Amino acid sequence: MPPAAGPVRAVWTDYGGVLTPPVAASMETFCARLGVPPDTLLAAMRQVSRDCGADGDLMAPLDTPLLTQESWERRVEDALATHSGVRADLGDYPARWFADRAVNQPWLDTLHRLRAQGVFIGLLSNMPPAWDRHWRLAVPPDGLFDAVVLSYEAGCRKPDEEIFCHAAERAGMRPEECVLVDDLAVNCAGAVRAGWHGIEFTGAEAATARVGELVPVGRALARGGGA
Repeated sequence: MPPAAGPVRAVWTDYGGVLTPPVAASMETFCARLGVPPDTLLAAMRQVSRDCGADGDLMAPLDTPLLTQESWERRVEDALATHSGVRADLGDYPARWFADRAVNQPWLDTLHRLRAQGVFIGLLSNMPPAWDRHWRLAVPPDGLFDAVVLSYEAGCRKPDEEIFCHAAERAGMRPEECVLVDDLAVNCAGAVRAGWHGIEFTGAEAATARVGELVPVGRALARGGGA
């Protein structure tokens, strides 16, 4: 059911595709370096997910996790070779995925302004454990996030209701006081089912304006103001 009316006090942001450029663009760059077409790599990742019983959800084997990073890399390599005849070395995947990956500075600026105005800011991400060090180097959490909730630590993941309940408890908020900003519609829908608000991220400007409609102090941000 939709969340109750009332002001939002906690803004939870996703990581990939929100704090960074769109995941599809990052995948294009990564695959160009790897020398493997994106569709081919994605098909291999999907096969490994199905083999793990994760119904083709690409990252599910890694971010709960069902497999270690090294085991996942080897299994994707095998899937590439078996189903596409492609030989590729996926070793040290996290470091190579994050290499030279840009951050979404306009959205980071919005989060910093909101936090300076007293809004709770959290990171809620389906994150593999082997990726943890790398995202923290790209987006240092100190001084930005009041809480960080990651799937591999929580043992549950978006869009399941359990992780939203856990995040709301971490914030000390009621579900209707929380909003998730995420680039995946399925995760936003999961947030709404859990009683949260959900904003599908298509760009910093639109997300800032939408947050400004929900967060009282955020209305200044939608007009280009803020502390």
